[in-house]
Amino acid sequence: MSRAALLVLADGRFPAGGHAHSGGAEPAVEAGRIRTADDLADFCRGRLHTAGLTAAALAAAAAHGHDPLALDDAADARTPSPALRAVARKLGRQLMRAARATWPGEELEALARARPRGAHQPVVLGLTARAAGLGPEDAAYCAAYESVGGPATAVVRLLSLNPFEATAVLARLAPDLDRVAEQAAAAARGGIEDLPAFSAPLLDIGAEAHAARPVRLFAS
Repeated sequence: MSRAALLVLADGRFPAGGHAHSGGAEPAVEAGRIRTADDLADFCRGRLHTAGLTAAALAAAAAHGHDPLALDDAADARTPSPALRAVARKLGRQLMRAARATWPGEELEALARARPRGAHQPVVLGLTARAAGLGPEDAAYCAAYESVGGPATAVVRLLSLNPFEATAVLARLAPDLDRVAEQAAAAARGGIEDLPAFSAPLLDIGAEAHAARPVRLFAS
């Protein structure tokens, strides 16, 4: 296992398309729920322990070797918002292109053939981690960090928030990230039916409203 591969996969410059998405931060800003760095911290903490934990567990399970098609179905069942399902598959398709070019392997090729319109991003992320020689906990860390890193970066652009403050929010979340990654990796050792299925209704509602807006900075 190469920890350098983890740095490549978790790097925001990895060409997987995440920079175009706010992780629900844009609709939260529009609704007035995020105005300050403290608001961002609350938003990120809530997202991490709900949608972030669910995504981290799916990624860890894929890296563990669970059936990716069954995991993709499980991800669908855990994503009630049609808008978020569409986003997850679009991001999965973009990540798949980058992953196949970076760490080519038969498991990625098989999933690409089975889901030509894209599998859910956390499932592709976990399979990519597996192709890169990483373990379930590494995949969980990537997914958990993505769940808060994307919104923090987006809010800097949306509110002209001081980037030092946004980075401090992420740094203070480090103990929570550790707990979520550990919990997700532990859950991945069980059956797919036992994976976390936490949801965040305001994220679902915000995603549907955001998808209907004619003008927006981020795709989601």
